[in-house]
Amino acid sequence: MKYINELHEGNKMTGVYLCKHKQPAVTKNGKSYENVILQDKTGTIDAKIWEPNSVGIADFDSLDYIDVVGDVTSFAGALQVSIKRARKVKEGEYNPADYLPASKFNIETMYAELLQFIRTVKNPYFSQLLSYYFEMDTELIKAFKNSSAAKNVHHGFIGGLLEHTLGVTRLCDYYAKAYPILNRDLLITSAIFHDIGKTKELSAFPQNDYTDDGQLLGHIMIGAEMIHDAAQKIPGFPEKLEHELKHCILAHHGELEYGSPKKPALAEALALNLADNTDAKMETMKEIFENAGDNNGWLGYNRIFESNLRRSSEE
Repeated sequence: MKYINELHEGNKMTGVYLCKHKQPAVTKNGKSYENVILQDKTGTIDAKIWEPNSVGIADFDSLDYIDVVGDVTSFAGALQVSIKRARKVKEGEYNPADYLPASKFNIETMYAELLQFIRTVKNPYFSQLLSYYFEMDTELIKAFKNSSAAKNVHHGFIGGLLEHTLGVTRLCDYYAKAYPILNRDLLITSAIFHDIGKTKELSAFPQNDYTDDGQLLGHIMIGAEMIHDAAQKIPGFPEKLEHELKHCILAHHGELEYGSPKKPALAEALALNLADNTDAKMETMKEIFENAGDNNGWLGYNRIFESNLRRSSEE
């Protein structure tokens, strides 16, 4: 078995993979086929079963582990697998640790660094709020360490939420030093809290899919509610500070069409939006290049960046 990040166009895929998603579809000509997403710890790859009723294709469902034989091709600049044979495997034929993508960085080391940032916050109300969730809430801490930051766009792996939050917090720490107009305590607190709602928006791996709360409310609203709930338990928490912090959370996607209920009205909200966008986009670009393997040429049009992409020259 080759890991997904080792596959290249023209390879034969053989081995056990997690079926992250499976859905029937129909071509423009009315022919039935199945869309499949295969996953291992290095990432995911799109796959198609063009002959779903053939002898070599046994029954399996989403979140089953399947033994696959297929051809690796390329479509629209991305690798894709044409599955020829597939069967559901039994427990004991695979090691689950091989199929859950995880951060390349040590989770406990990252969390220790996040706690260091928390301890630099001087405002007593923000400090208590951060401690309430990130030092005392053991259930939240466990979820925060193991959650992804997205279903599939960026940081979509175990530890991804922590890695992304730390990246955003580092950028905000730099902004606070570079631009004295910024209230550092508000900015650092909002950076650490900005995606906390994703602990409830997305289910745990291997599903890593939207929960009912995620579908109905979304992580931005969930995060603002979590801040309000905790602030109510801290005696004397100023309403003005709560509203400013919640505004940063509500505006951190920057634009209404990107899911923000509000556009940034505070300098700290603007800085948070820029940091969030920077970390998300740079990680997305990194993952695109990693998935491209040794391909140093043009990778084709990418809908996220609305551009044809390639790596820069080394010389």
